[in-house]
Amino acid sequence: MFIESNRIGPTIAPQSLVTTKLHAPTTRPNLVARPRLREALDRGEGRRLTLVSAPAGFGKTTLLAEWLEERSAEYAVAWVSLDGSDNDPARFFSYLVGALREAEDGIGDGILAALDAPQSPPVDVVMGALVNDLAEIPREVVVVLDDYHVVDPGPVHEAVSFLLEHMPENVHLVIAGRTDPPLPLPRLHARGQMTEIRAADLRFTPEEASAFLRDAMGLALSAKDVAALEGITEGWIAALQLAALSMQDRENVSGFVESFSGSNRHVLDFLAEEVLERQPEAVRRFLLETSVLERMNAALCDAVTDRSDGQEMLERLERENLFVVALDDERRWYRYHHLFRDFLRGRLGRENPELVGELHLRASVWYEDNRLDSEAISHALSAPDHERAARLIERGAKAAVGRGEVPTALRWLEALPTEAKRRHPRLFADHALALALTGRPNDAEPLLREVDQATGITGEDRRFLLGFASAIRSWCASLRGDAPEAVELARRALSLLPEEDLRQRLIAAGSMGDALRTVGDLASASAALAEATEFGLAAGHTYGTLAAMTMHARVQAERGRLREADETLRRALRFVSERGVGLLPATGVVHIGMGTLLYERDDLDEAERELRRGIELAERTREVTDLVWGYVALSRTKRARGDEEGALEMAREADRVARASGADLQIALAASWMVRLRISHGNLAEAATTEQERAANAGGATDAARVVDKLTSARLLLAQGRPDEALGLLEEPREAAEEAGRTGDLIEILALQALTLWARNNKERAVGTLTQALALAEPEGYVRTFVDEGAAMRDLLSATLGARQRSGASRVSTEYLAKLLAALPNEKATAKAGGRLPEPLSARETEVLALMAAGESNGEIAARLFISTTTVKTHVNNLYRKLGTSSRTRAAARARDLGLI
Repeated sequence: MFIESNRIGPTIAPQSLVTTKLHAPTTRPNLVARPRLREALDRGEGRRLTLVSAPAGFGKTTLLAEWLEERSAEYAVAWVSLDGSDNDPARFFSYLVGALREAEDGIGDGILAALDAPQSPPVDVVMGALVNDLAEIPREVVVVLDDYHVVDPGPVHEAVSFLLEHMPENVHLVIAGRTDPPLPLPRLHARGQMTEIRAADLRFTPEEASAFLRDAMGLALSAKDVAALEGITEGWIAALQLAALSMQDRENVSGFVESFSGSNRHVLDFLAEEVLERQPEAVRRFLLETSVLERMNAALCDAVTDRSDGQEMLERLERENLFVVALDDERRWYRYHHLFRDFLRGRLGRENPELVGELHLRASVWYEDNRLDSEAISHALSAPDHERAARLIERGAKAAVGRGEVPTALRWLEALPTEAKRRHPRLFADHALALALTGRPNDAEPLLREVDQATGITGEDRRFLLGFASAIRSWCASLRGDAPEAVELARRALSLLPEEDLRQRLIAAGSMGDALRTVGDLASASAALAEATEFGLAAGHTYGTLAAMTMHARVQAERGRLREADETLRRALRFVSERGVGLLPATGVVHIGMGTLLYERDDLDEAERELRRGIELAERTREVTDLVWGYVALSRTKRARGDEEGALEMAREADRVARASGADLQIALAASWMVRLRISHGNLAEAATTEQERAANAGGATDAARVVDKLTSARLLLAQGRPDEALGLLEEPREAAEEAGRTGDLIEILALQALTLWARNNKERAVGTLTQALALAEPEGYVRTFVDEGAAMRDLLSATLGARQRSGASRVSTEYLAKLLAALPNEKATAKAGGRLPEPLSARETEVLALMAAGESNGEIAARLFISTTTVKTHVNNLYRKLGTSSRTRAAARARDLGLI
């Protein structure tokens, strides 16, 4: 699968970031000194979190901006001013990395690359990478998330919680907002890892209020009036500022103070109206008309107000403390204080409601002209001008989904009325795609029916829409587990979609390849995934390319083409390295794939390293297929290295993940390996119980799951001494594997058939059947498929080696047989020797022994094993010493007597 609902998508392009969100507001002169709060902030530096939580207007942002300005030489500061659009996790991560890059050059390259993909990576993958990057910064880092109260519950909170839990020692997080965030605050508080600054702390003391009114606002008030104002406002800074503005040029200041009363909300309404009504008409009109804007610069203000004095007015508002905040050092971008903006909007709506839509429309036009589609769409929806919004969304939704901002596109599309979409039927498909990508396939179908019924669309446009709808339906069918339906829909999509429409073709081809693999049609799956890879490369989609390559490699391995799979995976790893995308979730799958190949070739140390690395990533993605694959492979590796307890633990993890998913094939794979482990331990009763449970729950298992089930049953029957019944189970899957080209399965089935024949004492036929398996396996380098069958396979391989010696010709090389014998454990030989060997044989000595017994000369052995003849002579002398012999013939005879070959 390429995209899932619980992932986070690609970033915003760096040039599209609103850079004013990445800087603390510039501090004003004559700020009131508040050493008690700065000391409180200083005390929190050694803790994970400083929370500044208070209602609007308590000076949270000003306090933090002033504190950090004083400490800028000591810390790297990353500041993000959040707004409602940052609920989209892709936007949040984009701005967070952007802020960190303001503080430290080059940070987050891997994160941006990982997010620049159609598939959404999971939150903890991104945050884990961010934590690692932060830990590498050689100085202290302060990360500030301002206005955090605008964030809704969801992935952003999950990301911040992860950061708090795994915070490097050199990083301190500061969160400022109007409400306590849904983060693990009690745990942090209990651990002494959090500093809190709340409304009670932020309120001006009488001394601070006096200094503010005197020095910042230029008012000469009596101590009695200051005390009264401070008491009425309870130190609320915004109310004091509004009161001070209302008192400027007022003769009877004491009378005003005496009349000043009410709750905070009423105080705000009263003072805001006092401020507004006391402004000249030109300023008053400018305030009202620009209140529709979230941010503003002179050109935007001129476009919205149809005037040309925007810069002059913005400078005047700042100079007169009329609740504007400079968002950059150049004083180009500003915003209103949130409460003041809300008041202005309410007043505009009451006084001139018909103007509101026109102002939004002017803003939309300006943003479109400046290629800021997101803001243009938002204002078009607010106008509301649904026709304009629909036109903009047709372009903007495609770009947003391509960047991974699916929630943003979904929000636009859900805000657009159905009738507007009917005039632009492509938007029904875009809406359905956004729903499918966020894990809501059932909600997508009614929208796709609207596409089917769209009128006025003909020719190539009609074919495109139908192809797009089929690609989405294929995706939805895959999400629901209906692989055959997904295949048919993907084929229809590819037949309808234009050749140049690579994005939709990538979705269709990827869905088809995954579905074909699920039903066991590996040849077709391989072709589909190769095509998907080409679509991804041509479209420039890093993740799409990597995901297709990885799935293709797995299909190649299942077809028995290990060399091709190895090359594909190495190509994928080169791609990862060249693009710097090692944090992508698919990178974990690549490492798991490499680990399984290394295991099959008996490189156990490297296999375990690769598998651990892959599983670490796969655990973060929660991909059941990848996790079961990885856990089973790691369990195999641990068992091969003699760690039986570790092998059982990993097998249990595979079983747990598989059962939690309800995926038939994964349950069958995990249960099969658990049965094999219990058989190898001699726990046949437990193995039988597990097998019975698996059979009872098989239900409508897929073809691939049924093959796994039959092999499991055959192994258990063989272990129970019932080879005839075991042999009867294997013929059908063998024929099916041959017909479908599943050579990987066929090699295993043939090996198992050979063992059952050996158990029936049909030795000649057993050797012949094993030779068929070995002939298929040798060119691809299979080892563990045979070695994992245990002691019985040693006897069968020894007989095969003997048959080759007698015949003098075979489809399998002596070198390969010797390699397999050397890899098999020597328990039987050790037991039979009864301790008569002074020390056990090494794997290389066992290999040399088998070749020596096969009649190979020292030179031939050296050539086969790529070692020198001197080294061969050393191994031969060691064999003579350990076996207590002095000739090749006697060494071979002694080895056979001890069961070593």
